[in-house]
Amino acid sequence: MRIAVLTFDGFNEIDSFVALAILNRVKRPGWKAEITAPSAVVTSMNGVRVERQQPLGFAREADVVLVGSGRKTREIVEDRAIMDELRLDPARQLITAQCSGALILARLGHLRDVPACTDNMTKPWVVESGVRVVDQPFIAAGNIATAGGCLSCCYLATFIISRGAGRDEAAAALAYVTPVGEQADWEARAFAATDPYL
Repeated sequence: MRIAVLTFDGFNEIDSFVALAILNRVKRPGWKAEITAPSAVVTSMNGVRVERQQPLGFAREADVVLVGSGRKTREIVEDRAIMDELRLDPARQLITAQCSGALILARLGHLRDVPACTDNMTKPWVVESGVRVVDQPFIAAGNIATAGGCLSCCYLATFIISRGAGRDEAAAALAYVTPVGEQADWEARAFAATDPYL
């Protein structure tokens, strides 16, 4: 499974790096999550510079797309070149978004008839785009899933792994990254959020 973690200038490190790390705990042939960006180097909201692993066009080929969030999402959705490049296909791809990434999915038309989660700061802009935002950390409908709040990236990763590699793989990935002595609590919370949509 090829996974594009869309990462733009001003990105939130938690959304891109934590999701990427959890997703890449799966060690199966062909399974790989990669930082996917419109430019060779992107800079996070806190000044961390990272080289992309894939160009933005990879998002069209990937089996899974995770749209990360960041401070410049409102600028991104007004950038015609970037938005035109993001021709995603929910009939073929699992398309997910973290926090303000929901605004990108809304502008691409993927949330027309689907409720979404997002962070509290982005919520007014997503609502303004005509999307019904729900007050919960994760929701999915078919091949569209959204999460709200930085640490809900764990729920997106759990959902993606469960869909693509099975629940046991998702549990193993969570067990590796969650705090010692609290693995069972984190796993229960992640599956409580995602199981209704699997």
